[in-house]
Amino acid sequence: MPTIKMTYKGDLRTEATHLQSGSKIFTDAPTDNKGKGEAFSPTDLVANALGACILTIIGISANANDFNIDGTEIDITKTMVSNPRRIGEIEVIINLPHDNYSAREKRLIESAARTCPVGKSLHPETKETIVFNYGK
Repeated sequence: MPTIKMTYKGDLRTEATHLQSGSKIFTDAPTDNKGKGEAFSPTDLVANALGACILTIIGISANANDFNIDGTEIDITKTMVSNPRRIGEIEVIINLPHDNYSAREKRLIESAARTCPVGKSLHPETKETIVFNYGK
């Protein structure tokens, strides 16, 4: 059974509906690829999926090990390359809210971030850079 229903809306825009929840997202081609850039591009969503996956997997680890990551923020930079046009690098900067995590908790956080299924699904030539900032 499908999990997403997608419709081409014209002008290089799509609408995707998550069938279980009914929530919707739109994509738009970026301005450097003949689009309007009024919504996430498909490659932006790949970078977004990586960040969301990393936070989710860290959150699962934190919950299972009785520590808190609430307030953690991620800054994501996606870099495109040519020939063929694709994502060359996704840099994920993880800003955790305090710096008093134990050495064990930091190991769990950093290990969890690197086991995200989205990251494991990226093309091997796509560089994935993860930076951890504690106390930001």
